[in-house]
Amino acid sequence: MIPLCDPDRCAVAGCSATVCVGAGLASNDEFFARSTMVIPGGVNSSIRAFTSVGGRPYVVARAEGAHVWDVEGNEYIDLVQSYGAVILGHAHPAITAAVTQAAAGGTSYGAPTPREMKLAEAMTERVGSCEQVRFMNSGTEATSTAVRLARGFTGRDRVVIFHGNFHGATDALLAAGGSGVATLGLPGTAGVPAGAVAETMVVPYNEVPQLDDTVACVIVEPVAANMGVVAPVVGFLQGLRDECDRVGAVLIFDEVITGFRLGVGGAQAKYGVWPDLTTFGKVIGGGLPIGAVGGSRQIMETLSPLGPVFHAGTLSGNPIATAAGLAALNLLDADVYSLLSDRAQRFSSVMSDACASAGFDASFPVVGTLVGMVCGDHGPAHNFNDAKQTDEAAYARFFHAMLAEGVAMAPGAYEAIFVGIAHTDGVIDQIAERAYRSAIAAATA
Repeated sequence: MIPLCDPDRCAVAGCSATVCVGAGLASNDEFFARSTMVIPGGVNSSIRAFTSVGGRPYVVARAEGAHVWDVEGNEYIDLVQSYGAVILGHAHPAITAAVTQAAAGGTSYGAPTPREMKLAEAMTERVGSCEQVRFMNSGTEATSTAVRLARGFTGRDRVVIFHGNFHGATDALLAAGGSGVATLGLPGTAGVPAGAVAETMVVPYNEVPQLDDTVACVIVEPVAANMGVVAPVVGFLQGLRDECDRVGAVLIFDEVITGFRLGVGGAQAKYGVWPDLTTFGKVIGGGLPIGAVGGSRQIMETLSPLGPVFHAGTLSGNPIATAAGLAALNLLDADVYSLLSDRAQRFSSVMSDACASAGFDASFPVVGTLVGMVCGDHGPAHNFNDAKQTDEAAYARFFHAMLAEGVAMAPGAYEAIFVGIAHTDGVIDQIAERAYRSAIAAATA
């Protein structure tokens, strides 16, 4: 039986839970070892495991602002920020107040709610291509629904994706690319049958493919945030728009990361290219699980109950998630995005200087409010083959040196770095000082 929490005896630093999660454990290793007994690999999302960098994860007990604390009480400046879901800082008062108020009225109803309507209104007001929005529970569900919707609307089967883009754990989108030459996809993971990706074509990022009338849709990350933050080259997104128009295919922007992160209108507003469908997640939930598909009324009304493309979900439009999302969007105006962009640029600059001063080859590409990290002495990446030139071993050394200095980064060399509102100039200066020492350690290891 798990004991009630005793703050004086709890193993989790700062724990204030009604039911004790410490249960007599005292270290990250002990917590993680116990997790591995009941959770495959000890994690509920594969990237959280330290497979690519080595070692064992820290186990988070609580978070506030730009910081997280593990179960041992160690404090870290957090550059993960729930992989972009947190933009205002952990436990922001407006978000926690909205969640608390919503939870007091019940956590799920299985019926329409005012908040889902209001969040949909807020999104359609801000994103020009979206006349309607349908909510679901994750970015993966959003991308799978968008592809199903595109296929149902066009009556076609083929899907075009880009090598190195990530669209969640959807079978049809988990296709491995070839050598950079356009190719029919092969299963990118065990458990995906060849038939699931038989109509998936994988093509190089930043090159406009020639389509035909078998293509239902092209789905793309307008900024490739899962391969080190790679910007679209001039003409790429507009070229996709023109080519989709030529053959009658649906253009889908996967803005699960860039939506409400790059700006009020996302990447499509930044680049002035308007997709037919857009997938969302992360920021629109204020840190709670959510996903959404938005687009033109003509395509969106192909979804059930109005049309033949089925979608349903017991927790879709959840009242707590939509409350948190509304609170977040209400605080994210043009001034906030301008501030975030400035901070991203400053972060990139001080990190580049710190690594250069330490003799550690690394660059920090910036696209709007997103920052990447590329280890090694080579030019900017334009596609996945370029991105794969990063020195993963060097990143692993830097990652662990930063963790020892109290800075938490994503345990993978291709993930974006998320600088948020809570990362003040003072916090960024602290990161730069620690990065210099970490870079020396990584360069000499």
